[in-house]
Amino acid sequence: MARRAPEPPGQGFLEFAGEEPIEGLGDAVQLVRSTIAQALRPDPQLTVSEWADERRMLTSKTSPEPGQWRTDRVPYLRAVMDALAPTDPCERVVLMAGSQVGKTEAGLNWIGHTVDLSPGPMFLVRPTVDMAKRFSKQRLDSLFEDTPALQGKVRERRERDSKNTLLVKEFEGGILVLAGANSATSLRDMPAGRVFLDEVDAFPGDVDGEGDPVHLALTRSRNFGLRRKALLVSSPTIAGRSRIEREYQLSDQSQFHVPCPECGHFQVIRWSNLKWDKGKPESVALACINCAVMIPEHKKTWMLASGKWIAQFPEKSETVRGFHLSALYSPIGWYSWTQGAREWEEIHGAQVDYPRWRQFANTVWAETWKEKGEVPEWENLYRRREDYKRRLVPERALILTAGADVQRDRIEVEVDAWGRGLENWHIDYRIFMGDTSDKGPKGPWAALEEFRQETYEHARGVRLPIRLLAVDAGYNQNETLDWTRGKSFNQVMAVKGDDLPAPVGHVKIVDVTLRGRTIPNGARFMPVGVGRLKEELYGWLRQPPPLEKADPFPRGYCHFPLECDQEYFQQLCAEELRPKTIRGYVRFLWEKIRDRNEVLDARIYARAAAYVVGLDRWTEEDWAAIEKQLFSETPPDGEKDASGKPSRRRGEYQGRFREWRGRKKT
Repeated sequence: MARRAPEPPGQGFLEFAGEEPIEGLGDAVQLVRSTIAQALRPDPQLTVSEWADERRMLTSKTSPEPGQWRTDRVPYLRAVMDALAPTDPCERVVLMAGSQVGKTEAGLNWIGHTVDLSPGPMFLVRPTVDMAKRFSKQRLDSLFEDTPALQGKVRERRERDSKNTLLVKEFEGGILVLAGANSATSLRDMPAGRVFLDEVDAFPGDVDGEGDPVHLALTRSRNFGLRRKALLVSSPTIAGRSRIEREYQLSDQSQFHVPCPECGHFQVIRWSNLKWDKGKPESVALACINCAVMIPEHKKTWMLASGKWIAQFPEKSETVRGFHLSALYSPIGWYSWTQGAREWEEIHGAQVDYPRWRQFANTVWAETWKEKGEVPEWENLYRRREDYKRRLVPERALILTAGADVQRDRIEVEVDAWGRGLENWHIDYRIFMGDTSDKGPKGPWAALEEFRQETYEHARGVRLPIRLLAVDAGYNQNETLDWTRGKSFNQVMAVKGDDLPAPVGHVKIVDVTLRGRTIPNGARFMPVGVGRLKEELYGWLRQPPPLEKADPFPRGYCHFPLECDQEYFQQLCAEELRPKTIRGYVRFLWEKIRDRNEVLDARIYARAAAYVVGLDRWTEEDWAAIEKQLFSETPPDGEKDASGKPSRRRGEYQGRFREWRGRKKT
């Protein structure tokens, strides 16, 4: 039987029996089908940043740059916004940021994305009800009226029978409710899967006797399970009382790293690395922490476009992401480094304007203000000592470094062990008494040489030498350089404290000929940015230990054994950063608040040695490789130490380390 020819698409179901198809009806049918197909097509799966780039419009009423939103203008906000998309597993996003970086605009883009593509109940909380109403008038109305994709989706308040008010915005499939953190009633009105808390550090401590307003607001999303999202945004305020800092510390603690245009080294833009000539803020530039080149601000556009977020605790990224961003990242045309330098000079005029300085720290640096200074309490460090033996290297430690502080009548040495994430342990402290000008066999330099040959037992049975010893050349320079001259700079280095933006500077060569040529095996020393390292150390010392034993320690966490006495900790916390007027200009200098500070200096030099070894740049692959080199093989000929445990000779360890470093460079 002959098969029936197929009917033209879209016509067979409209033909009448015995009649010819109606002329032109095929085009109409095709139009109907395409309309139906378009209506049934699912919404595009756009992230929040993609939605903003495609559909968000800015006007001169609310933005200095009206027109189409461009995330490329503020590339650091891309990851923040995309973490808020429904397809991202993250449940809470914390943005601790300075002013003029676009943090509130990121929240508005999230609102627009919700109304347009993923409608549902949403909660927006400002510090007060009045501030919530003002936000509704100035920001939300502009968002809904000036963005074509949102026009008509939220009815205007002026329309008859409109259910929308200043604090309630209904749209198809969802509702946006605004509240003030000073009203407990408004905070417990409704459940919402999405919660936007803006300027949380301005929230009251307790609202109507019902507790923390942040906690009350977040409980609104409890029943939404894995579908809930929360965005917490604010500039920080007082250390210890800042909500945004507390939330950030519970997150993965990401910071935005940008590359140096010269050497490509990724780094955080820090205020301490901005340099300018006094009285000429327009000369400000960023000093690279790796190559020390001065980077002008006009290169910031390229740096931001090439930047990336790096999380300190990536294991937390799936649930809580935290982003720290200072105003120094503001794109060209917004807040500039020159403005910051000018403000800094105004604050530190004839008299320091402390209230304005505090505001500067909060809104420009995006850092909390520490009312009691930078010095950690030595008593707290003494109380948190741990039960491990001095001179026994713990399980997680893989590298030893040491720092020697040279005084007139003694040399004091600190030995520290280092592991992943720069977690560190105090291992040993030695004092070699004697006149440091005495180079004889019974003097302190001979004792230091003997000490340098020692090794330390590791908890896993091997013996570890000191990888690098840094010796202070600031006091008795000639004697120190004489002792270090001829020794391998990879094992012993002379150091001198300096005012540097980086932990260490470039090697200074001392022994040269009259024609400027280097003398083979001559003396040289490494400048050390002691101020930078002291700030880092005191930040590490203020870190609390994890609440649970299974939780990881913070980066740079410092461990101390029970053998460390009170004097040790008093010397460790013996200096404070204080303002000092020099020739009418206020500078902040480290000054002793106790008579003795040798422990602090020795530990800083040991830290500088760790930086020179390269521990700051080691990846997990690097740590795993050195761990394998140290522990994967048994000692030769069954060699054992005095306790009967398998041992490893110093030369074998050093050889393995050099072998690993050589493979890494290639």
